[in-house]
Amino acid sequence: MTLALAEAARGLGRTSPNPPVGCVIVRDGEVIGRGFHPEAGEPHAEVFALREAGERARGATAYVTLEPCSHFGRTPPCADALIAAGIARVVVAAGDPDPRVNGRGLEKLRAAGIGVLTGVLEAEAVRQQAGFRSLVQRGRPQVIYKYAMTLDGKVAANGEANGPVSSPESRRRVMQWRNEADAVAVGRGTVLLDDPHLGTREVEGGRDARAVIFDPEGSIPATARALREGSVLVVRQGTHSPLLGDPRLTVVAATSLGDALVQLGQLGLATVLLEGGATLASAFFAEQLIDEVRVFVAPKLLGAGLSPLLAPVRSMHAALRLRDVTTELVGGDVLITGLLTD
Repeated sequence: MTLALAEAARGLGRTSPNPPVGCVIVRDGEVIGRGFHPEAGEPHAEVFALREAGERARGATAYVTLEPCSHFGRTPPCADALIAAGIARVVVAAGDPDPRVNGRGLEKLRAAGIGVLTGVLEAEAVRQQAGFRSLVQRGRPQVIYKYAMTLDGKVAANGEANGPVSSPESRRRVMQWRNEADAVAVGRGTVLLDDPHLGTREVEGGRDARAVIFDPEGSIPATARALREGSVLVVRQGTHSPLLGDPRLTVVAATSLGDALVQLGQLGLATVLLEGGATLASAFFAEQLIDEVRVFVAPKLLGAGLSPLLAPVRSMHAALRLRDVTTELVGGDVLITGLLTD
């Protein structure tokens, strides 16, 4: 199943609104087929793995990161393909929350006499599929908030030539996250201050996620680097801006951040990497719309004392608490990740 999860990871950021899925077929202790879902409309992971396995699939075991589908969508049901190939046993990491499937794929396999085992590395699979599950269960994308700070809690210095907070290795990790996300989001202030491109660099075979700019008045300049083909501009409903007619852009007119996320989900965006700035992040936190936090803590001090990064709360008891926390050393920085929602 670890191999199947690695296969699924190859499709991250490319399959929405479908989930990233991996499949590995094993016979007599040998891997005879591998596959992953490359993008919506293409065959699913099981089909690619069965093609590689060929006739040797008969009597073999298939390891799949998500319950095989049982319905006709853009492609035929994968449960039917596994049955037709003569697979003897299917090991599944996680069930499919899609109401068109949701247990029916497993029932179909069992009815055909195939042995089924579920729940193998389920937590890892669910986390990998978080964007897809968020779309299905909540009608909005998963939101991952990423930032970097010094040991004394600063995200930038006061001067114009700030320079990066985090290490080159950490910044390369961020490029990989962008490569795996459907969208990278920033606010108006970040665009005006830094004019970021929000693209992917230094990732072999990488592609740029869609840039999402939260600009209530639609007042950023049309020359901003983030405004490129496929970008999404989120404005306040009723806003009139010259950018609304820009052919490069999809404009989302929203009544709230929650409404904006629902509309982003309707565009097929399952995972949004929120990169800044502090004002926009504070608004997301205030509406409890952040699902995961990834923060780099750099071994640097700006010597200006400690100050809150976000809106202050009255008591430490009111602090948001992360769960499933992990820590990792990345190029001298400490990367802390954790979840805020189920």
